[in-house]
Amino acid sequence: MTMTLDLAIILPTLNERENLAPLIDRIETALGPDGWEVIVVDDNSPDGTADEARRLARADRRIRVIQRIGRRGLASAAIEGFCATAAPFVAVMDADHQHDPILLPLMLESVRKEGADVAVASRFTLGASTAEWDNPDRVRLSGFANGLARRLTGVELTDPMSGYFLLRTDTALALAPRLSGVGFKILLDLLATSDTPLKVREFPLNFAARRSGESKLDRAIAVDFLAGLYDKAFGRIIPTRFALFGTVGAMGVGVHLALLYACLLAAGAEFVWSQTLATLGAMTFNFWLNNFLTYRDRRLDSLGQMLRGWASFVLACSIGAFANVAIATALFERGVHSLIAALVGIAIGSVWNYALSSRFVWGRY
Repeated sequence: MTMTLDLAIILPTLNERENLAPLIDRIETALGPDGWEVIVVDDNSPDGTADEARRLARADRRIRVIQRIGRRGLASAAIEGFCATAAPFVAVMDADHQHDPILLPLMLESVRKEGADVAVASRFTLGASTAEWDNPDRVRLSGFANGLARRLTGVELTDPMSGYFLLRTDTALALAPRLSGVGFKILLDLLATSDTPLKVREFPLNFAARRSGESKLDRAIAVDFLAGLYDKAFGRIIPTRFALFGTVGAMGVGVHLALLYACLLAAGAEFVWSQTLATLGAMTFNFWLNNFLTYRDRRLDSLGQMLRGWASFVLACSIGAFANVAIATALFERGVHSLIAALVGIAIGSVWNYALSSRFVWGRY
């Protein structure tokens, strides 16, 4: 007798090889042997997480694997998981054992029978605990981010930044075309995108310590959070990645001017050499910050990648600078005011730099 598929559990993964098999065992203990599937959506992990998932899947039909090349990020991974299942209910949870699968049956019943649209495992509701989360700064940061998210989106939850939730697949698929897919927190995006308020029931979560491996969160997670909020509000007007690229470029102007005057005033260098050094310094700064923030999901890590990426970035920006100067000069010679001509040149040069960098430095568009 074949059991009906009821629930899909999406596990977005990056370097979680050692955590997969024990987590599958815990899910089976919580849900029983039938009626569920696990979809591992792996961002081409260097540790071979996708290979481990395939090994497990060969012996267990309940396990499926999506290995993504050139795409990274929890939000977009969850969306791909939504689209890949035939189960009527879908859950998203981390693969690092910080989310306890024992809550899954309760969350499923609350959506299936008790009128909830979304069931959320909360780290901050009554009865929840972060005692095992051995990082007080991250607890405070999460609390601040949750408060900011509530104020900016109107979503009233104790933990709108939770990465552990369950809802009907139909609901997820209906909202999917309008989701930003930016960053690492998709629950907030789902709740803010829905035209009608979704009924949410929260379950207290004992947020456990990571079982194995290293946390994926670094200082850029705060930028990811803000980028997600920006994308929700303005992303369809000015794409989020381009806005980040432009912001980094504006900061690079400050670096350029600081280096230029340091060389001129402090070192007494000639202008041509000062300008050359300042230009290379600003390009290097822009490359580093774009790699850390703007293209965090495609970050170049090894020394060889960094050197090749830097050289490609300098070349791309040199072409953009030429386009900037050529177009601005042509406009000025035709009677356009110098400020307007300069701004048009900067805008076109920025778009050119962004397009070339996205394609030839950090991969595909």
